[in-house]
Amino acid sequence: MSAATTRSRTPDRLCAEAVDLARTAAEEAAAPGVVGEHAGLVPEGDRVVTHFFECKELGYRGWRWAVTVARASRAKVVTLDEVVLLPGPDALLAPEWVPWSERLRPGDLGPGDLLPTDQDDLRLEPGYTGEEEPPPNSVVSEEMQELAEAEDADVTPGAPAAQPTVPSRGSIASVAEELGMRRARVLSRYGLHSAADRWEEAFGPKTAMAQAAPATCMSCGFLSPIGGSLGQAFGVCANEFSPADGRVVSLAYGCGGHSEAAVMPKPPQPASPVVDETRVDPFPLRPARDSGSVPETGDDETAELGHS
Repeated sequence: MSAATTRSRTPDRLCAEAVDLARTAAEEAAAPGVVGEHAGLVPEGDRVVTHFFECKELGYRGWRWAVTVARASRAKVVTLDEVVLLPGPDALLAPEWVPWSERLRPGDLGPGDLLPTDQDDLRLEPGYTGEEEPPPNSVVSEEMQELAEAEDADVTPGAPAAQPTVPSRGSIASVAEELGMRRARVLSRYGLHSAADRWEEAFGPKTAMAQAAPATCMSCGFLSPIGGSLGQAFGVCANEFSPADGRVVSLAYGCGGHSEAAVMPKPPQPASPVVDETRVDPFPLRPARDSGSVPETGDDETAELGHS
């Protein structure tokens, strides 16, 4: 270890003793009463020392006033270098700044908000613009000409997005309109995979609801299919009692609201009561004398036994 390195790690005696000078400088830079006790010192180099003082400013918990003092070579007077407020090891700091495009989360977009997409967004790719079509004065191949005559197609010049009116049925522009090709950009392969992963994570076969379901959405009558390549693996739930009502669900998802999970039997219908008001049934107020289990005896038989 060199002598210069040893000297730089050992604080200069005069600079280390200049606590009052450092405190006075910190109190001049700060508001009155916010400079606390001396919290140590750090040697910054040869004859350069930084003194730390506690900060009592509200909202700056754990911060310290750092006052750096220095002394010239062979000089006995310590001079002030700088005064700054620095965070300590346990200081309360603001979170790291993140651009808005990275802070945005699903559900943050509200009414009237605009969310511009990047020109190089990986989720999108150019759609059908008609730029690759041959010019109007080019020679059309005989095969395509015969096909157009056989289909009676109306070939309208220009890109579909530039058509002034609604394209007539049977034209190339109307086919592009039906397939959704009049958009400037469409979903790219990356955008399709991102959407599929996001939907499958929310309503996919690995969720707890799908694991306990009696069957999958593929056989459910409440599943509404969607078009495009995503329709091979997803659909829209149309069961108002399902937790996924109105959501895009995987065909392997399922819940207890499956249309064929359990068919409830019809409740039994009781028979209609029969009221016969044309017949009168007499009911005696007292039981008949011969209705008991003991036969009725006369007075002569009871007289022999001493009964009256």
